[in-house]
Amino acid sequence: MHAVIKTGGKQYRVSEGDVLNVEKLAGDPGARVELSEVLAVGEGESIKLGTPTVAGATVVAEILGQGKGKKVIVYKKKRRKGYDKRQGHRQLFTSIKIQEIKG
Repeated sequence: MHAVIKTGGKQYRVSEGDVLNVEKLAGDPGARVELSEVLAVGEGESIKLGTPTVAGATVVAEILGQGKGKKVIVYKKKRRKGYDKRQGHRQLFTSIKIQEIKG
């Protein structure tokens, strides 16, 4: 069974046992998180689509760890003005494993 969930402003297609990195969620490693914004659930002919979410559907996941992504360099320059600015950024993420899809 598959589900489409929304977390951190992004959408992910998940099934049980999947491991993925999402925008930072509050919680310690080993904690269970219930994701209630399920946009679609099912497989094949028996798929349920939400308007915008499927009522009563949830996805239960376990937090595996927290981390930082690769560094992204932001470089701004205005030519002939002597202006340039360099800035780095590392986005925080949470690694989760999908345990169960209810719906």
